[in-house]
Amino acid sequence: MSRPSVLFPLFADIETLEGIGPKAAKLLPALGIERPRDFLFTLPYAVIDRRLRASIRDVALPATVTVEVEVGAHVPARRKGGPVRVFVRDAGTEFQLVFFHLKGDYLAKQLPTGQRRIVSGKVEIFDGLAQMVHPDHILRPEEARDLAEFEPVYPLTAGVTQKQMARAAAGALARAPALAEWIDPALLAREGWPGWQAALEAAHQPKAAADCAPEAPARQRLAYDEMFAHQLTLSLARTAFRRGKGRASAGDGRLQKRVREALPYKPTAAQERAIAEIAADMGADKRMSRLLQGDVGSGKTLVAFMALLNAVEAGGQGVMMAPTEILARQHFDGLKPLADSAGVALDILSGRDRGTERAAKLKALASGDLQVLVGTHAVFQKDVDFHDLRLAIIDEQHRFGVEQRKELGAKGIAADVLVMTATPIPRSLALAQYGDMDVSILDEKPPGRTPVKTALISSGRYEEVVAHLRQAVAEGRQAYWVCPLVEESELVDLIAAEDRFKTLRATLGEGLVGLVHGQMAPADKDAAMADFVAGRTKVLVATTVIEVGVNVPNASIMVIERAETFGLAQLHQLRGRVGRGAAESTCLMMYQPPLSEAAERRLQILRESEDGFRIAEEDLAMRGAGDLVGTAQSGLPRFRIADLDRQAWLMAVAQSDARALLATDPGLTGPRGQAARVLLWLMGKDEAIRLIAVG
Repeated sequence: MSRPSVLFPLFADIETLEGIGPKAAKLLPALGIERPRDFLFTLPYAVIDRRLRASIRDVALPATVTVEVEVGAHVPARRKGGPVRVFVRDAGTEFQLVFFHLKGDYLAKQLPTGQRRIVSGKVEIFDGLAQMVHPDHILRPEEARDLAEFEPVYPLTAGVTQKQMARAAAGALARAPALAEWIDPALLAREGWPGWQAALEAAHQPKAAADCAPEAPARQRLAYDEMFAHQLTLSLARTAFRRGKGRASAGDGRLQKRVREALPYKPTAAQERAIAEIAADMGADKRMSRLLQGDVGSGKTLVAFMALLNAVEAGGQGVMMAPTEILARQHFDGLKPLADSAGVALDILSGRDRGTERAAKLKALASGDLQVLVGTHAVFQKDVDFHDLRLAIIDEQHRFGVEQRKELGAKGIAADVLVMTATPIPRSLALAQYGDMDVSILDEKPPGRTPVKTALISSGRYEEVVAHLRQAVAEGRQAYWVCPLVEESELVDLIAAEDRFKTLRATLGEGLVGLVHGQMAPADKDAAMADFVAGRTKVLVATTVIEVGVNVPNASIMVIERAETFGLAQLHQLRGRVGRGAAESTCLMMYQPPLSEAAERRLQILRESEDGFRIAEEDLAMRGAGDLVGTAQSGLPRFRIADLDRQAWLMAVAQSDARALLATDPGLTGPRGQAARVLLWLMGKDEAIRLIAVG
């Protein structure tokens, strides 16, 4: 199956476009432009109104103005490289054109005294006089029609001009073929969107600033096209994954019953719902691909363990993988008592396992004697073989690549995959990132979780905070002290943490303060964590390595130094480390005044709410999708037109449309299905086309 011939001109060599030579062709990939189609989806971000005015007096300055003028006197520069001034008069007033570093007789030729010219450029008031510095355009009156009334402003890279971009975009636009409509007619009519070609023309030829906004109908339609192609690809991947040889893993509930009897509390309704959804997926003969999303402390671990027991009850094995050794060990410590109560063989495999100990674990795993394995990415290694892997659980998926997820699934014959995240993700981003998965959400806290009191404290009150800490330690309580996040520099983070560790140790006493940071050897890090978990150290000074998953019920105080340097979601995750026991818990966010408006808003939201999903939505509104998830390592798609911050609602529409189309036309063979195939080729979704072919 190959690309439709109607699209060939858009996928031709970039140098086939007018104005793009070998030099520009080498520079354009910096803008993500390698083929004519890329110009179609590189939209102008602004528009300059170049309509002819009678006089600059009619315009509120500073502004870009186009006027016809009579050229007056030339005033040469007083010093070398200084400004040359040319006096001009329009229909209503006199002003100056100013030029720097001119060579030869350029001005005499361009602006001969006594002649009329059309000039266009930015006019500003300087020392009480209106002036236009280096006009963008100087034309003879008979050339006026050469100047477009509205000039699109494209993103640039060094060495490429606006003129080249506009010319090449116009060339690409001329190649855009008439294509059959892939959007559901009812949606098109409801939203009042133009057709594909008309949308491209409107987006590349804006007439006002509003035409460049994400809300403009043409832009919305093109953004939807991009999201629809993305969601079609995800839906096809989901169908292909589920179509892959699945195995029904239906447990009989006997092991789960033992765990429930051993629990000191009753699972929440949200936990019960998620347990049932996962069991239903595992019991079907299609492969499960599900996301378990829950806020800090919502009880994901119990849900995950019930799923693992389901696999064991069905005669198979399960694996749970965490991104760090600290987290894997903590999962192991948390699950071990539950496994013991169920009579299930559970062990941990990490990079630290060596020699006979490692060999014994691998042998037990291959024979099926070891039923549940907890580990880091070490479970990917070639020599790790399962007897009968039924379920693979991945914790904090955004820390792993998609390829690793596939690799793990491949370890078992048609293993079901459950992905867990404690990072609440706004719905639009969850759909973009995990649109190929079914989703279970835990939106209740288990009983016994105490609300955390959150207070904002100026860094000037440091002594008060330390006194509060000393009192708490004397009462047998424990605390975290998280050091400031220093942008892009682990070394500086480290210095900040080590300095705070020394000052607190001097104040609170030897042996009471521990230290954990990302640069420590894994064994030292684990030892420091173990001391804190066991209560031997009372205060743990840390960088953000403790952000996700660390669970010490006795720790009831969280101090975050320079809280204004952290993102909202990160602060929420850190706060979630306390409030896990019966004691009243406090989160003290120390900030350095004065706070910027954005930082103040972030800290206020956190003080007002403990709802991770609301916090995530606010974070998205404030920071944008790329910053929120960390685009490079998140698997979040990079869209050329779609703006996930301002067009989020379109993602849900695109997902339901894609799933509905595939439900009625799985092979995309009908008229709209054929049009959707062309869209997939157009958007470079070749992988999706292969998935249809496999179907």
